[in-house]
Amino acid sequence: MNLLLLSNSTQHGQGYLEHALDTVTGFLPPNARLAFVPYALADHDAYTARVRGALEGAGVEVRGVHEGDDPLSQLAAADAVFIGGGNSFRLLSALYRTGLREAVTKAVRGGLPYMGASAGTNMAAPTLRTTNDMPIVQPPSFEALGLVPFQINPHYLDPDPSSTHKGETREQRLTEFLEENDVPVLGLREGSWLRVAGARAAVEGGRAARLFRRGAEPQELEVGSDVSELLGAEAQFDIGG
Repeated sequence: MNLLLLSNSTQHGQGYLEHALDTVTGFLPPNARLAFVPYALADHDAYTARVRGALEGAGVEVRGVHEGDDPLSQLAAADAVFIGGGNSFRLLSALYRTGLREAVTKAVRGGLPYMGASAGTNMAAPTLRTTNDMPIVQPPSFEALGLVPFQINPHYLDPDPSSTHKGETREQRLTEFLEENDVPVLGLREGSWLRVAGARAAVEGGRAARLFRRGAEPQELEVGSDVSELLGAEAQFDIGG
């Protein structure tokens, strides 16, 4: 498979996808027709227009899968697919409703390049269980696309030692997840991404990632780290302590 999984699509002080634009345009086929899945946000037209504005200068033709009568035909006519960020629960619910969950999985496993950002990166994991989002809707299942066999936590935040906030940190929440499940979780900080090309996977972008495993201390992964071993992970859910 050919995957580009971004932690975020917007970076402070920069335009949409600007922080990763060279990587994005290098990832997409030349003069690509890109099927964009806008279902993580409510205004599909405005969201698609934003993506189109960011990529049209690079010769990428962006078509929203909602534009027309059949999202599946838009996907079938595309050279690549991009699932954008927003609310992961709303997004997954729409993927089930439209039939795109099965269609995207089949197409990407068949070689169609897949790009995700934030919620779209969550979709590449086996389940939604490590998302940061509020469940504003209830999808039929937490089961996502499963393009990689491990979990991802986009927008990973490190604890702030100067903060007086006494709520749970992201690390604590992921530790709780691993108390009930045995599957690696890759925390992608803002500005970082995961690149998967066939049997190779690597941390790329502007910041290191953090890897969580059941029963082990978190591991820092510098930019350029080869994490191909994660592609052979065997996820076990609901196994308890």
